[in-house]
Amino acid sequence: QVQLVESGGGLVQAGGSLRLSCAASGIIFSINTMGWYRQAPGKQRELVATVTSGGSTNYADSVKGRFTISRDNAKNTVYLQMNSLKPEDTAVYYCHADIRITRVTMYDGYWGQGTQVTVSS
Repeated sequence: QVQLVESGGGLVQAGGSLRLSCAASGIIFSINTMGWYRQAPGKQRELVATVTSGGSTNYADSVKGRFTISRDNAKNTVYLQMNSLKPEDTAVYYCHADIRITRVTMYDGYWGQGTQVTVSS
């Protein structure tokens, strides 16, 4: 059983900062790409940022220069530092990870339960 547990969401004023964390636990052989997605009310879930096991990153245009994704491979944890937050960043933020539970199985995608981020104007 694999679990992704997010933390760090909350309410912040525009221009403020938040740091999200997501820790993977359970039966894990290796983790490939980890990332953050978000879903605002009435909208589809969208990519925010991803980071590979080697440290390569990818960001949505809307967050470039404001958000930073990082990971600690020893702790199976991914972080999202969010600065200069805007009201349009308000959404439920979900952690995602591609995880292999044994050396002979394929990578499978896992989601966290989501954490609410609300940015007030």
